[in-house]
Parts: sequence; structure tokens; C-alpha cells
Amino acid sequence: MKKALFLVIFSLVSFLASSQNYDQYTIYIYSFTRYIQWPESHNQGDFEILVLGDSPLIEKLKAMANHKKIGDRAITVTRISEISQIKKCNMLFLPTDKSAMLNDVLRKTDALAMLIITEQAGLGSQGSCINFTTKDGKLAFELNKIAIAKQNLKASIELTRLAIMI
Repeated sequence: MKKALFLVIFSLVSFLASSQNYDQYTIYIYSFTRYIQWPESHNQGDFEILVLGDSPLIEKLKAMANHKKIGDRAITVTRISEISQIKKCNMLFLPTDKSAMLNDVLRKTDALAMLIITEQAGLGSQGSCINFTTKDGKLAFELNKIAIAKQNLKASIELTRLAIMI
């Protein structure tokens, strides 16, 4: 049942998304929480999402966090302005205008069990765990299995089937 629901959500998202749309990003990001496994040490307290810099996604994620939970965990969304502010969290979103910082982010987050999500072409192959992209004019995502494993995370088979694998 979960697999069917996941496929329906991702198919609908892909169908509706013809350009960069942060409402759709939010749906994807929330769905990723069901198909990525974090170590036990990251399954307590609030589910934390950090966003480096300014992005329209921040307000969309905060609105989602007001209405959704990850299991029984509240979702917190925090904007940070510098790499030095990165702390233990579940997800880190790197907007396009901060893409040049990816290598520094990767050094800072090495093996911290953090899902690093980007939106700039090419960043999936440069070490981002998940990178938003378009395929045939529709929103899609790249999944880098090596980067996921390096962060001590596990991606479900369902997620890998829907991703563009890098």
C-alpha cells in the first residue's frame, strides 16, 4: 500500500511540475522522509531540516512543518547563513545560489548521517545525496547511492526505482 501511494504521489508531482516549483519540492522532501533510513541516533527529537542561505523553499517547508509530522516527531526548519552553523540534523538543503559551497558542505558534514539535497545541475554527481533536476520537462531527482552510503543513510528500493541513479 505504501509503495502504491508513493508511486501515485511521485507520478502526480512529476506530471504537475513543469518548472521549478517549491511546492513540489516540499512534497518530494516530505516523501523522502519515508524512504530514507537514518541511524537510530537521528530518530529522536524533532526531525530537523536546515536550509543554507535564502530560498523560497524555507517558507514552504515551514508551512508543511505546521501540518505534518515524521511519525510522532515534529518537523523544524532552520535557515542558516554560514557553513559553520551546520549542526546535527536530518536534512540539509543547498539552494542554487549556494551550489559553489557544496565541497565545503561535504567536508563539514562527512558521515554525519545528513541527507544533503541540492537543486543545481551536476551536483548529484559531485556528492549531493539527492539533486532536483528536470527530465522531459518534468521535475525529477537524482540519487547518488555512494553519497547516501557515505552519510550512513539507506535509501529504499522504491526510492531508487523512481530516481535517476548517479
